[in-house]
Amino acid sequence: LADSAPYWNTGNDGAAIAGTTLTEPTSEVRPGSEGMYAASLQSKKASLMGIGKFAAGNLFVGEFGGLVGTNGLVNFGRPCTARPVALHGWVKYNCGVIDEFGKTPTARPDLKKGDMDEGQIMIAVGNWTAEEYGGDADSPVAIDTRDESTFFNPYGPNVIGYGCLRFTESTDGWIEFTIPMEYISTSRIPTHMVIVCSGSRWGDYFTGSTQSCMVVDDLELIY
Repeated sequence: LADSAPYWNTGNDGAAIAGTTLTEPTSEVRPGSEGMYAASLQSKKASLMGIGKFAAGNLFVGEFGGLVGTNGLVNFGRPCTARPVALHGWVKYNCGVIDEFGKTPTARPDLKKGDMDEGQIMIAVGNWTAEEYGGDADSPVAIDTRDESTFFNPYGPNVIGYGCLRFTESTDGWIEFTIPMEYISTSRIPTHMVIVCSGSRWGDYFTGSTQSCMVVDDLELIY
C-alpha cells in the first residue's frame, strides 16, 4: 500500500457531501481495552438539496471510490496471502426499526418498513482481480450501489474463505465475538482480504433504520 493509504476506510467521504458523518471515533471503548477509541457506525439519512438517501454506518478494509450523483462507489479488499481461522473482537449494537426504505433486497423480498433492521460483520479472503471486479490492485472488489450485480457475493467463484455474524436484535451492552472462517478450498492461496462492518445490513439498497448503531473495538485476526 502507498504510505498515505489507510488500511481501513468508511463511507464518510460520500456522506460529507451532504454535511453528515456516518462513522466516528468514540471514547466508549469495550471493558478492559487498552485503546482510547472504538469505532461508532451510525446509520443515517443524508440529504443534499432536498434529495435524501439512507446510508448505513460502515467500516471496511479498502478505499472509498467516489460518488456518481448521490450513489457511492467503494472498493473492498487489501492484499493478504494468509488464511486466518477467525475474526475476533468486541461489539455493541442498537437495532432500530426500519424507517427508510429505498429498494427491496433480493434476498429479503418480504422486508418492509416497520421490520427490525440487521447489523452485520463479515470477513472473506479470496483471489479477486481488479480486471474482473473493477477496483484496483490493492482493493479489487468495486461495489457500485447503482448496480446490484456488483454487490459482494460470499458465494462468488473467487471467494476462498468466508465468515459472517449478523445481529437481529440489540445487544446487552458490549459482547465479545469470534467469527470462524469456513474455507471452500484447501489449496487456493488468497490474494486479498475483505472485512466489512455495517450498522444496517441492507444499506446497499438504501434500506435500514436511522436508529441502528454498531460500535466495534479491538478487532483481531486469529491464526
